[in-house]
Amino acid sequence: MGKLFLEHPGGRRLYACASCTTVLTNKRSLVSTTFHGMSGSAYLFNSVVNVLRGDSRTTDMRTGRHIVRDVYCKRCQKYVGWTYEYAMSADQRYKEGMYVLECFYIMQLQSAVKD
Repeated sequence: MGKLFLEHPGGRRLYACASCTTVLTNKRSLVSTTFHGMSGSAYLFNSVVNVLRGDSRTTDMRTGRHIVRDVYCKRCQKYVGWTYEYAMSADQRYKEGMYVLECFYIMQLQSAVKD
């Protein structure tokens, strides 16, 4: 297998995989802290890096029916959340292309690098 290339989203306040500490996103990408996943609290982000996406599937959620993909850490391949591909309800379409990371599977980091 070849070398694994990881991206850095920039910023000082970062969110990383709780399993291997690979950086996934930053505070500037945080949209909402009021989401819920199977493990409890979750955060909505408008962009993430260093993830792999699973197959598309249709699922019924609290806010209606959506087409989503599970999201996994690129380094350790552990589940960290999901991304919205499509929302059946027009009032939920703002989520399309965004990512939900479950708090149980991520951790906050403070970077020494200044913005």
